[in-house]
Amino acid sequence: MKLWGGRFRDGESSLMEDFNSSLSFDKRLWREDIQGSLAHVKMLEKCGIISKEDAEKITKGLNEIYKDIEEGKLLIEGDYEDIHSFIELNLTKRIGEAGKKLHTARSRNDQVAVDMKLYSRKTGQEIIELLDNLIEALKKKGSENNVIMPGYTHLQRAQVVTFNYHLGAYVAMFQRDKKRVENAIELLNESPLGCGALAGSTYHIDRSFTAKELGFSKAVDNFLDGVSDRDYLIELLSNFSLIMMHLSRLSEELILWSSKEFDFIQISDLYSTGSSIMPQKKNPDAAELIRGKTGRVYGDLMSLLTVLKGIPLAYNKDMQEDKEGFFDAVDTVKASLTIATDLILTLEVKKDNMEKAVDEGFLNATEVADYLVCKGMAFRDAHSVVGKIVIYCEDNKKEILSLTLDEFKNFTDLIDSSIYDYIQYKNILSKGIKKEIGYN
Repeated sequence: MKLWGGRFRDGESSLMEDFNSSLSFDKRLWREDIQGSLAHVKMLEKCGIISKEDAEKITKGLNEIYKDIEEGKLLIEGDYEDIHSFIELNLTKRIGEAGKKLHTARSRNDQVAVDMKLYSRKTGQEIIELLDNLIEALKKKGSENNVIMPGYTHLQRAQVVTFNYHLGAYVAMFQRDKKRVENAIELLNESPLGCGALAGSTYHIDRSFTAKELGFSKAVDNFLDGVSDRDYLIELLSNFSLIMMHLSRLSEELILWSSKEFDFIQISDLYSTGSSIMPQKKNPDAAELIRGKTGRVYGDLMSLLTVLKGIPLAYNKDMQEDKEGFFDAVDTVKASLTIATDLILTLEVKKDNMEKAVDEGFLNATEVADYLVCKGMAFRDAHSVVGKIVIYCEDNKKEILSLTLDEFKNFTDLIDSSIYDYIQYKNILSKGIKKEIGYN
C-alpha cells in the first residue's frame, strides 16, 4: 500500500516493492512519526488549514494507534512502503476521510527528517546516561582499589601509578565523549518540519510552532538543507566511533590484565566464557566482543559518509540508507556501554599482584635521575648514570632499591643514604605534582 500512484500507468514490480520498502527497519521510528504528526496536525488546526473537528479526529486516531502499537494490539507489518505510510493509512482506515488530511502541507522528506532528528536526540540522551553510568562505575572501582601498579609505555613497565589513577584516564575519555554527544544534540536541535519536499509550502504554516511543540530550539533556516541534512547523523556516528574506540582500549587492557602474564584482575564469570576443549580456560569474551564490535561502528560511519558524498540537493532515495547503519551503531554502543559498566563493577582487583609488579622493572629509574639533579647533576648526565645503574642491576639480577650504598657510589659520590627514601615507590607518589595522582 502506497501514498502515491496517481501519476503512474503501470504498477510497481514486486521486486522493486521489496527493494524500495524500508518498513522492516524504519518501523522503530513509529513513536517519533506519531509525535511529529501530532505536532503537525495541531499546527494545521491553529493556522486554520484544517477544521477543529478534523484535527480532533486525527489526534484521537493517532493516539489510539500509538497505544495499540505499544500494547502489541497493532503489529507493524504488511506491504507498506515505510512507517509513514503505515501510520497514515492505518489512521485513514480508522477515522475515514479526515485521515487523508494529515499530510497537508507536509512531505515525507521533511517528515522523515524530523523523525530522524527526534530519534537521534532521544538516543543521544540515552547514550549520555549510559556514559554517566560507566563513568561512575570506573570512579567507584578505582576509589575502592587505590593501589600502586605499573604504568606502561610501549607496553613496557615505565613508572609507578595507581589503579585508581589509571581508570581515571578512561573517566577523562568518556567525559569528553559525553560532551561531544551533548554538543551534537545541541547542533541538531533545529526542526526541519515544514520544509516540505524541498521548497516549503504555499500554505501559511507555522514552523516555529511545531518546532516548539517538538522541543526544538528553532526551525531550520533553509528548506533544502532541512530535508537533505544528515550531518548530525555523521557527527553522532563519529562520536559513537570515539566511544567505541575508548571502550576498545579499555577492553584491551582488561584482556591483558586478566591474563596470567599480568594477573592484575579477574573478570567475573558473568562476563566470561569457557572453551569447548580446554577445561581450564576462562575467556574474557565480553571485553573481546566490545573490541570487535568497534569495527562495525566504524563501518557504519564510513558507510554513511560514502552514501552522502555525491548526493546533489535536495532529498534523494540514497538517503534511505542512513537508517540501518545508524540504528546498528546506536544498538551496538548502548549494549557495549551497558556490558562495560557491569564488567567494571564486578571486576576483582588483585592488589598484591599489582604491587609486586611495581617492584620489578626499574619503575623508579626516572626518580633516581631526579634525585641526582637535586644533588646538582645535569639531567642529561644523570640520565646516563642511571642507565648504567640499570645495566648493572640487570647483570646482577637486582632491583635499584636493593643496591647497597657502596654499589650506588660506584657510579657517583652524589648518592647518599637519602636515596632509599627518595625512590621508594610509595614515597615517589608524594613528590612534586605526582601528588595529583592521589595515592594515600
